[in-house]
Amino acid sequence: MTDLKGKTALITGSTSGIGLGIAQTLAGRGANIILNGFGDVLAAQQSVTHHAGRIGYHGADLMKPQEITDLMTYAHSEFGGVDILVNNAGIQHVASVEDFAPERWDAVIALNLSAAFHTMHLAIPGMKQRGWGRIINIASTHGLVASAQKSAYVAAKHGIIGLTKSAALELAQTGVTCNAICPGWVKTPLVEKQIADRAQAGGISVAQATRDLLLEKQPSAEFVTPQQLGELALFLCSDAAVQVRGAAWAMDGGWTAQ
Repeated sequence: MTDLKGKTALITGSTSGIGLGIAQTLAGRGANIILNGFGDVLAAQQSVTHHAGRIGYHGADLMKPQEITDLMTYAHSEFGGVDILVNNAGIQHVASVEDFAPERWDAVIALNLSAAFHTMHLAIPGMKQRGWGRIINIASTHGLVASAQKSAYVAAKHGIIGLTKSAALELAQTGVTCNAICPGWVKTPLVEKQIADRAQAGGISVAQATRDLLLEKQPSAEFVTPQQLGELALFLCSDAAVQVRGAAWAMDGGWTAQ
């Protein structure tokens, strides 16, 4: 049983979906939790309060480096720093390269990749000083393989795996680990929108669109759940994972095994 009492976990994009699932799991082992995101903050806070230590929230827009600085300053002043950093916030935009609006490219890269650099840049010194830290970057199977129409997302997720590996090597002889989790299809609001768009475009039911989406990529034909990802994040926080460094751990129902 991993005891996280006294540790503070900052999870970006944690008011819903994967981030909230991870926050709930870490809270269940006693961690202080700092939530961030634009979803239903009150509901998110209520869902993690049962076992957690202290709960905080900061509404930083992670596309803006100054607001990331404000977030990390808040974490230091209110909680003494960040022990567990989970970079989860992300957005998606679908278009061919020639039709991809440059401002959409910039937004996807800013949130899905650059924000993780900025949080890591500010969190690592304190982790090293305390002699313990866990950085978990939520990448994607699209950090390992590509799909058409998702150039910015694929580039960002490949980039975050590279960032993870570089940081892991720099931290290899410290008490700070850095790893990436690569989920396959998870039924998040982003994916639900893709399913709805597919159903509308194909004139099919949402149920059929869901099954078609899964079977195109994910042999298990089942979604990965936020709770399963939370348990993997918890393992990466444990003493058993101290030599897991620079990993890009796929949890994808067999997607990348093909």
